Amino acid sequence: MVNERDRKYLDIILTPIRVCADYKPKMGKRDQNPLDLDGFQRLYRADPFYNWFGLYNPLMYTAHRAAGGMTSIYRQLGIGGENLFREIIMDGLGLTREQANWSYASETGGKPRTLKLDGRIQFDHVAEQDKRNKIKG
Repeated sequence: MVNERDRKYLDIILTPIRVCADYKPKMGKRDQNPLDLDGFQRLYRADPFYNWFGLYNPLMYTAHRAAGGMTSIYRQLGIGGENLFREIIMDGLGLTREQANWSYASETGGKPRTLKLDGRIQFDHVAEQDKRNKIKG
């Protein structure tokens, strides 16, 4: 029998993956909306070379969706795993979301970015003595 916590954990890991079902390729155009089949075919029919080779075929669109979707699924699995790990330490150790998160800002190539850990356990945040002793080892 599946309990509420199991359902919650399953939903945490599956929620990011669900976005992959609706993945549509952007075809290298980050500033535009993703292309549906009609947009893909218009783009590829407008290119004489691609058109000549018949690359506007719906199967090519499906291949682009599958390739991008596969890349996305691995990324989303990572996000789901990170969220799940954080939730487990929060539930298991009685931590708040703020206590379980940790990040810092840095600059890379002149651009600011925030880096974060999957989770954080600060010893003095664990209120239950039994759990503190287990962590202490």
